[in-house]
Amino acid sequence: MRERTGGRLLVMDDDLGTCLRAWRDRLSPEEAGLSVGGRRRAKGLRRQEVAELAGLSVEYLARLEQGRAAHPSAAVLGPLARTLRLSDAERDHIMVLAGHAPGASHLPPHLTPSILRILDRLSDTPVHVSDDRFNVVHANPLAIAVLGDDLIGTNYARTMFLGGTMRVADEDDHHDDFRARIVADLRRLLVTSSQADDVRALVDELRAGSPDFSERWARADVGGRAARSKVIVHPEVGRFTVDCDVLSVVDSSLKLMVYTAPAGTPDAQALALLSTIGSQRFAV
Repeated sequence: MRERTGGRLLVMDDDLGTCLRAWRDRLSPEEAGLSVGGRRRAKGLRRQEVAELAGLSVEYLARLEQGRAAHPSAAVLGPLARTLRLSDAERDHIMVLAGHAPGASHLPPHLTPSILRILDRLSDTPVHVSDDRFNVVHANPLAIAVLGDDLIGTNYARTMFLGGTMRVADEDDHHDDFRARIVADLRRLLVTSSQADDVRALVDELRAGSPDFSERWARADVGGRAARSKVIVHPEVGRFTVDCDVLSVVDSSLKLMVYTAPAGTPDAQALALLSTIGSQRFAV
């Protein structure tokens, strides 16, 4: 359906829903990195499978597919595009349908198919992907189970300086070190990032909203120690410790955050339990 507003032709959400349903139907569970046993009535993915992989609720995805969710954000459509393995042209198309300009600087980076295959093979390891402005643009189901249902779309710079909930405990000066690292990285990115205007906008927002950030920025610090170990405080499995390694993607501003624990430890058992809990939720 199309609607004319102020002389301008707008594409309405049922066109977006048609595309999403068609692309869900054409993608097999194997292509999406799912291990599925038993018989299925259709080749394509089920709605709940897409919702789980994209970090969305099944109800919201249903509204999108039925044309009942007005103007979904780029932060929602980006994970959907990656989950459905869309080409660049298809991704740009759904962005236009939702009212976003393709290639606009505020859109999440597009993960390559090869990176997505790597993430598929790390199903028993929590992994999420961040851009150079600390936006979480993709996460696998176990990372969401560990760090929270609202992980995708989180901006860690805003969370650390402007407020927000985190499951990472502030132990051994973790949060202070992380804040120092954020300030140092943003200062460097003002010079090196291809999205320097967006970095500047984020810096201005943080300076206006956080006296702590403003003070750190005025000191012109360029250091910042990366805390490798993180203590997770989880509402279902309690406290456990993971190691976090940051892997940079060549020729991209994206970074993979990979969380692991030594085999045979209670921390590894907590991750295994969360993997099981996540699978049970997925089945429901």
